[in-house]
Amino acid sequence: MNTIKDASTLPVNWWKASHSGAQSDCVECAVVGPERMAVRDSKRPTGPALVLSRDEFAGFIDSVKAGEL
Repeated sequence: MNTIKDASTLPVNWWKASHSGAQSDCVECAVVGPERMAVRDSKRPTGPALVLSRDEFAGFIDSVKAGEL
């Protein structure tokens, strides 16, 4: 896992996660490369982003679905 200080510098197309809430607590995701995904807070598009491997991203999604995060 890596952190990018300014998520807006990534040359990617961001999309809101389908389970993000309506009260602006949205998580956005992007494909960074064949084996990398990025996650950021939609309220802070120039804030940090986490860059995860596909396996780390899958674990992140599983943890969210299980209510662990």
